[in-house]
Amino acid sequence: MPALNLSFAAAGFLGIYHLGVAEATLRHGGRLLRSVRACAGASAGALVAAVLITAPDKLEHCKEFTYRFASDVRSQAAGALTPGYDFMLTLRKGIEEVLPSNAHSLAGDRLHVSLTHVTSGQNHIVSSFTSREDLIKALLASSFVPVYAGFQPVDFRGEKWIDGGFTNGLPTLPTGRTITVSPFAGSQDVCPVHSGESTRYFRHANMDIVFSMENVLRLNQALFPPPAHRMRSLCQEGVDDAMRFLKKEGWMH
Repeated sequence: MPALNLSFAAAGFLGIYHLGVAEATLRHGGRLLRSVRACAGASAGALVAAVLITAPDKLEHCKEFTYRFASDVRSQAAGALTPGYDFMLTLRKGIEEVLPSNAHSLAGDRLHVSLTHVTSGQNHIVSSFTSREDLIKALLASSFVPVYAGFQPVDFRGEKWIDGGFTNGLPTLPTGRTITVSPFAGSQDVCPVHSGESTRYFRHANMDIVFSMENVLRLNQALFPPPAHRMRSLCQEGVDDAMRFLKKEGWMH
């Protein structure tokens, strides 16, 4: 089998869908994973890619953290936008709970994180990390949505960065086939099945997405997480969509 890569789209709280995809892949996609050379992502997608590369045994922990984080945001008067709520601090604590001490070594050349440079507005893909803290800063920078998550962009290696989803929300790596994963219905390899009649697509930050009310709702849920039962349903959708893909490609174990 040729070299493969996995890329997870920017997703906000729909990162729970990615965790469902990761769960199904770890359980039933052994043939696929043995050929995966690298994982990439932006924002929540980068976080899930980091888990797969450095701490796959912490997947259940990540799911429970995501549910708690979503509940915490829902409990705020204006969600993450509530004055005084420190979104990035909560996210950082979650990352620190998961990443092992040698995460930066495990991630070297295998994890590709999409970032947007504040001054130039250009996209950068980072794939080497000097320390665990360096890796944490890269993941935080890739997840920082201005205003929503705060007003000060993340300082990474002496420069200011924001969410990689603004400029490259679904990185495609130059070597081998990149299998793309998105919680938005579109043309990605693993994504929800579009149930409507619309065939209109729009392209944003390297993603082809169906123009539909379903996706508008999903975008809203990415920023303002839905109730717990819907979060769990989104996770199961990720499992189901990944299983369907593995069966179609003949990689089902």
